[in-house]
Amino acid sequence: MQYLLLIFEDENAYSAAPDLQAVVAAHMRLVAEMKETGAFVDGSGLQPATTATTVRRAGDQRSVHDGPFPESREQLGGYYLIEAPDLDAALAWARKVPVADGGAVEVRPLASY
Repeated sequence: MQYLLLIFEDENAYSAAPDLQAVVAAHMRLVAEMKETGAFVDGSGLQPATTATTVRRAGDQRSVHDGPFPESREQLGGYYLIEAPDLDAALAWARKVPVADGGAVEVRPLASY
């Protein structure tokens, strides 16, 4: 089964270059481990939330807004798409994702229709 690991954290957590370099290196190590076990399907970091555009529906109308829709201290910063036999295995990978203090990793199974 495939799971999406959504990484939410404060974008300002890695404002210093050495901090960012350290977390990128930690992600690269995690990707290598995931690839080694066959769990890695895809993943990427995202551009800052200031580059986001949201399309919102109200009835038959669609409107476009600059920035992400939710008002939050945390922003969606990246994701991993993984293959895991069950939720427990997906959660084990989620626990290894490097996040800033107070950050979170949301784990969701992909829908199968």
